[in-house]
Amino acid sequence: MATSRPTHSFKTPCEQCPLRPLPHFREFTGDELGFISKFKKGELAADAGATILVEGAHSAHLFTVLTGWGFRYKALEDGRRQILNYIMPGDLIGLQGTIMGEMQHSIEALSPVSLCVFERDKLMTLYNKHPSLAFDITWMAAQEERMLDEHLLSIGRRTALERAAYLIAFLYQRGKQLNLFNGHSAIPITQQHIADTLGLSIVHTNKTLKKLAARKLIRWQERACEVLDGETLAKIAGWDGLDDKVRPFL
Repeated sequence: MATSRPTHSFKTPCEQCPLRPLPHFREFTGDELGFISKFKKGELAADAGATILVEGAHSAHLFTVLTGWGFRYKALEDGRRQILNYIMPGDLIGLQGTIMGEMQHSIEALSPVSLCVFERDKLMTLYNKHPSLAFDITWMAAQEERMLDEHLLSIGRRTALERAAYLIAFLYQRGKQLNLFNGHSAIPITQQHIADTLGLSIVHTNKTLKKLAARKLIRWQERACEVLDGETLAKIAGWDGLDDKVRPFL
């Protein structure tokens, strides 16, 4: 782990977690909330561009994203990278390192990010004493797999225009569910991020995004993409969109 700042002296009480009131997340029982409050050991802050977890690292912690945007990626020796997915509030990260012994991908912050920190060694207590929370972790892992399935379909079979439309619609809908947009729907990504996600050259990506901008579906800002018509983007991609089911988080 690097370029992140521990803030263990400050801890948002789980009872006052800003994610709990959102209708997107399921409610905890009193026992579950009490356990999570003890399970949480502190918070971690990371600036935009900071590396949160590094491929090959052995971390003693799990994290839940409390605020901000980030992305998971793998890189080749020459520096080329493939962005695998994006992280947002409520997402659990570091579980792969717990199960596999080390991280198989890296995680970088797109915006300032804050994370809830949990001790990996206490995970078995969760599985033994709180099967509902253990099921939640299984659900989150399955949901991540589901999203990766859709991303792989996009890279393998959608056209460049459909790929870009899908990615922006996907990020827009996730951000909207989490109330991440303050008055304008700006996703904190650059064209390079999109190119690294879609497996396209930056030149091809730029030409593709200009087509979406010409149709007044998106507008580029400095290091951000403002979504003007998320519904039409989803239609171009042939994507049904995210469901409205209530989801768990730790």
